[in-house]
Order: sequence, then C-alpha cells, then structure tokens
Amino acid sequence: MPRDLKIQAKAAHPLEWLLEPLEELPTYLRRKMFGCEAVYLDGRLTLVLAVGEEPWNGILVATSRECHPALQREWARLSPHPVLGKWLYLSQTDPGFEQIATALVQSVRHGDAWIGVEPKPRKRRKAGKSKKKGRIKET
Repeated sequence: MPRDLKIQAKAAHPLEWLLEPLEELPTYLRRKMFGCEAVYLDGRLTLVLAVGEEPWNGILVATSRECHPALQREWARLSPHPVLGKWLYLSQTDPGFEQIATALVQSVRHGDAWIGVEPKPRKRRKAGKSKKKGRIKET
C-alpha cells in the first residue's frame, strides 16, 4: 500500500472511557492540553484527564477556588492540585477513583454550576508576524 494512503490510528487515551456519557452531547469538545485531554461542554473547560506521573495521573476538575468547599463536601477525596491549585484533583491511585470520576462526569453532564471555567481567549498573532522571533536566517 502506498505510504500516503496508510491511515494512522489515533491512539486511545487510557481514561477516555470516562467521557462516553458526554460524547453524544452537542456542545461536547475534547482537545489536547499539556499532554492531557481537556473536556469542554457548553464552551466551558470542565475536566482534564491526565495519565502520567503524579500529580498528573488522574482527573482534574476545572473550577474556581470559591467552589472547592462545595465540591469537597460532595467528594471528600478531591484536593487542590499541587501545581494548578485553583483546580481540584483526584489521582488514579485513589481506591475510589473509578466511582468518583464517573460521578464527576455525570455531574458535568447534568450541568453542575460548580464545575467548569470559561477559557481565556487566545491572543491572535498580528498578520506577518513569525513564530520564530529574533532568529536570523542564514544564507
């Protein structure tokens, strides 16, 4: 088969099974973010799935600090992420990970107002500006 006709299979994310209840929703969007999978619903960043070394191995709940107490009353095992302290985190190593992560996804599906943040708009580049600043082209 010619090389240009080969179809590359997209590698599945190990935690994507969690997202199945959201995939049918019309405003569901999934994007890569810092080597993780970011989940958007209704334009709001809601969850981030991470599979790596701690503290990037579980589910991050995008929320504001004001919502932490309410979410932690519901799910006591959630704790502020050690790097992104404005978000809550649950490690895959937690014995209740599957149950709590599934409940979080259902909460997002039902429009929990405590979960989700508006993403900051991306800055647009000015026309004609190059990504490679300060480099001199050698001739």
